[in-house]
Amino acid sequence: MTPDPDPTSDPQHDPQHDPQHDPQQITVYWRPGCPFCGSLFRQLERAEVEHRRVNIWDDEGAAAVVRSIARGNETVPTVTIGDPAAGGVGLVNPSVSQILAAVGSA
Repeated sequence: MTPDPDPTSDPQHDPQHDPQHDPQQITVYWRPGCPFCGSLFRQLERAEVEHRRVNIWDDEGAAAVVRSIARGNETVPTVTIGDPAAGGVGLVNPSVSQILAAVGSA
């Protein structure tokens, strides 16, 4: 079994990046122990899709974002492209093809 991703060791993780200023920014909200998150990360890496990772257990604001997209649940992975509150896109447990299609429409 692949260990949980460590976003602090991920070169694509940039906690200072503000998705509001980049409508194409892909942010993956995840939590430790989530096999669907690990699978999505591997697929994104294989497809060479740049993305930011945010652990919802370490960031209450991130957990709130996920709840706002996932009908009150903390379902992960949840992915945003840009800022959903400002016209961006929010996806719950998407495939890489759904993410890339959303990037094209954002």
